[in-house]
This record gives sequence, C-alpha cells and structure tokens, in this order.
Amino acid sequence: MNEVEELSKLDIKKVPKLKPFIYDYLHKNVLKNFHFELGSGMILYLLSPSYTVINPTTNEDIQEFIIKKTDTLNYLKEYIMQNLTMYSVLLDVNSYFIEQNNFLVLARLRERDSNGRCYEIKFYTHTARELMRNYKDKIYIGRDFIDLFQFKRKYFGIKDLIISLKDQNEILLEKAEQRLKKPVKYKSFFQEISEYVNDLQTESFLLLQSLPPSLDFSKLKKEDLIDINAQYRTINHYLIELRDEVDEFENLLFKNELRFVRYVTKYKKDLANLISYFNIRINGYLSEKIYGYK
Repeated sequence: MNEVEELSKLDIKKVPKLKPFIYDYLHKNVLKNFHFELGSGMILYLLSPSYTVINPTTNEDIQEFIIKKTDTLNYLKEYIMQNLTMYSVLLDVNSYFIEQNNFLVLARLRERDSNGRCYEIKFYTHTARELMRNYKDKIYIGRDFIDLFQFKRKYFGIKDLIISLKDQNEILLEKAEQRLKKPVKYKSFFQEISEYVNDLQTESFLLLQSLPPSLDFSKLKKEDLIDINAQYRTINHYLIELRDEVDEFENLLFKNELRFVRYVTKYKKDLANLISYFNIRINGYLSEKIYGYK
C-alpha cells in the first residue's frame, strides 16, 4: 500500500485543471460527506471529510502529509466526484443506502503501479456512528478506476471494468480454496463463470476495435449511432449472461457456505453496477442521441 507516498510526490500544478461542475442533490451531499481511506505501508488511514484521521491512531507522518497535501486531497476528492458523475452510476443505483447513511461514502484508493497516476477505488457506505464501532459491517457499493492525468475515458471506460471482472474472478478462485468446505463440489460453476468471463473479454475487445474510442456526435450519422449502440448492447448481453450464472451460484452458496458467499455477492455487485452503467450511461445516452437526431 503506497497511496500516501505516491500522493505526497504528486505535483498538483501538473494535473489537468478541473472545470466548474454543477452537482445534483445526491452528488452534492456525498461530496460533503466524503471519506478517504489511504494506505501507507501496512496501515490504512481513514480520513474524515475535513481530513481528520479517524482510524487508526494518527502519527506525525500522516499529519504532515495532510497539512502539506490538503490541496491535493481537495483536488482528488473533486476529481473522483466528477468521474462518478460522468462515468459511473454507483451513487445513483445505491442512493437508497447512501441516503439512509446521511450520504456518507468512503473511498478506498489502491495505486496501480503507475507512479501515482492511476488508481482503483472501492466505494463503501456506512453510518458515521457505526464506522468506528462496526467498521466491517460497511456496505460495498462498487469500484471505479481513475487516471489523474486523463479525465476523458476511451470507450466510456469499460475496458478497465471488464479487465477488473477477470481479475476479480481469479481472486474468487483463490478465496474458494481458502474458504469453501469442499471446493471441488462447485467445480462446474467455477468453470462456467471462467468461460463466461473469458468470452466477455475476448468478444468485447473485438467489438470495441470496430468502434471509435471517443464519439464526435457532430460527425456521426444516425445510422452510425444506431450501429454503435447495438455493439455496446451486445457487450451488455455478455455481462447479463455472466451475472445470471453468478446469481445462480450465489443462491446455492447461501445454504451452507456463508464464509465464502460474500465474495461472490461483491462480484455480482460489480456486474450489476456495470450492467446499470450500460443501460443508463451508454445505451441510454446513445438512444437519446439517436431519437433526438436532426
């Protein structure tokens, strides 16, 4: 875990300037109640919206980082929120739980061997009171990926999310050996899920090769938009097939494999979020452009 160290080296003057942004009620309140979780060595530091260290006991190093890098943390918070608004539906589809928890959202950053440029972020929600008492009971709401030097995402950013599904499937296989009573009993499910994941990545990347990385609507004909929308919908169909297989596996595990099922539930959550992203932000957005085409 090296997020504190990498952010300490980041020159905030060199990152792209953020444009003014108008948030809706949900996003505005999440921004006010946004918590960071940043790693340094083996320690995860949980920071309040004002960057007070909530857990564990603070020390001089982390306090010095917060004082010197407050502008960096402010920028990072705003950058993440704009990404969540433009390239995600995590807050929208989890708004019930977020509002129940007074809009508290926790962002756990993981630097991706990029010299502080790229991060995977896992998002959780919890009540402020229970964040300290029962931290493990926090609700996982999803994950996202950001590049601090490239806000605009090619192909709506879905490549990173699909690669993540494949990576998380590998982790599931590892957890199965550790947590399942009889892993061999579920061999067919693991084989099926792995096959679906491989098909998803292979076929999706082939489809994306035929599409423009970014869409210039002033240069695209209506027929082009219809074809692009259909290609993205096909990728979504692969996701739905994978989700259905994972759902069946999860239902079976609830009977007698509670030590492992939570990992499958989290995986299904990532799938559900990505399917919603397609339905709302990609296919929904493209359909609106098609119907409004002049």
